[in-house]
Amino acid sequence: MAVPYWVEDAIFYQIFPDRFANGDPRNDPPNVQPWGTPPDIHGFQGGDLRGVIQKLDYLLDLGINAIYFTPIFEASSNHRYNTYNYFKIDPRLGDQRDFRALIDAAHQNGIRVVLDGVFNHVGRGFFAFSDLLDNQEHSPYRDWFHVKKFPVEGYGPGDATTYTGWWNHKSLPKLNTSNPQVRAYVMQVARYWIDQGADGWRLDVPNEIDDDSFWAEFRATVKAANPEAYILGEIWDGDPRWVGKRHFDGLMNYPLREALLGVLHGKLNVGGFADRLETLLHKQYAREHVYAMYNPLGSHDTERVLTMLNGDQAKLKLAWLIQMALPGAPAVYYGDEIGLEGGKDPECRKAFPWDTLEQKDELHRYLRSLIHWRKRLPMLRRGSYGRVLVEDGRSCMAFVRALGEQRLVVVFNASATRRQVRLNAKQIGWRDGLILTNLLTDEQSIVSGDWLNVTLPPWSGAWLTLA
Repeated sequence: MAVPYWVEDAIFYQIFPDRFANGDPRNDPPNVQPWGTPPDIHGFQGGDLRGVIQKLDYLLDLGINAIYFTPIFEASSNHRYNTYNYFKIDPRLGDQRDFRALIDAAHQNGIRVVLDGVFNHVGRGFFAFSDLLDNQEHSPYRDWFHVKKFPVEGYGPGDATTYTGWWNHKSLPKLNTSNPQVRAYVMQVARYWIDQGADGWRLDVPNEIDDDSFWAEFRATVKAANPEAYILGEIWDGDPRWVGKRHFDGLMNYPLREALLGVLHGKLNVGGFADRLETLLHKQYAREHVYAMYNPLGSHDTERVLTMLNGDQAKLKLAWLIQMALPGAPAVYYGDEIGLEGGKDPECRKAFPWDTLEQKDELHRYLRSLIHWRKRLPMLRRGSYGRVLVEDGRSCMAFVRALGEQRLVVVFNASATRRQVRLNAKQIGWRDGLILTNLLTDEQSIVSGDWLNVTLPPWSGAWLTLA
């Protein structure tokens, strides 16, 4: 039950299904909002699975080879984290045939598909909770939940007081995963969708199911169905407890995101950033889990990355330059590649603007180029990481990715001032007279003695390797 081999080569694209593309208006709800309406917590805008199929050419052109979907199962909300039926595609997204068509089209084009598993809590429309509300203490499902007192009151203002809800929300009753029937049900769901062709699970708030035996059983169930399935945990603080043979292959690497945005905001100096990388890449996890981390800059739970960077496109390019050069699977949140902006939920869940006049094409071209090189160069995906240079006072840093005799040096300038950086070529393994190329600009430099000089504009970087 090792970490899946393919994850090291993955470049993920996260899709919030209602807002990516509307491929079949026939499944739109009667009160569908016009595409591009400012997002709110209630409205649907018509995105669906057929829309994703129709935009696969766009995704392939960008270069991604894995998709992570936020929930696609039947629910009443546009985010679908309040699941009603785990065995049914939400009708507003399509049906099982659409899912099968999506899986087939994705796999035929080398794209893996990872689903969102919300097993800590359900929606009030979930069959067992509906039965509890109807039958109260006589319900055969009373022990599927954490009932505090009867009668159970599932509606009305205020927090959940008669049962445990996620963060006290009445709309999200927490499952009792200690109940053998609940566990058996979840394992059945986990296996079913892997059998239907899904390539893994991203697990929502798994630390709130604080039960190692539950997750060990979940892992065994999924890996028995497909040993190459990816199990990804949403653990915000990066606790290493949650990776390994009884837990997950990788985590959503929010600590890396925080460090990277911190250095671009000036809240963290490059020395602090370098130290944080050393911890995340060399100290906190075993290598197989480091290379199976899901490395995001944005997600459905955070402000848009360009908004976080105050609309500064140069800083966003630099963030991508670093993200795409680090171990782990880099992830793009839908729309970030064309400069979509927005604050926290629900503003970070805008409809994708397919009108090219609303897109920032330069950003798209730049990210596409980075992805191209990452897919072409094995040392960027599987190579070792080593620190080369840290200059705190000048906000410059360099690191090397090495695989066998291959070397690629990433050097960047996280300041508003043009910098000349002097790299110790001998330390990297480069000798006098070698010609290096910056893959991102085609500019060339020559090693002089033991040194290589690189000039960097403000908020920029270079990927240097042998011509």
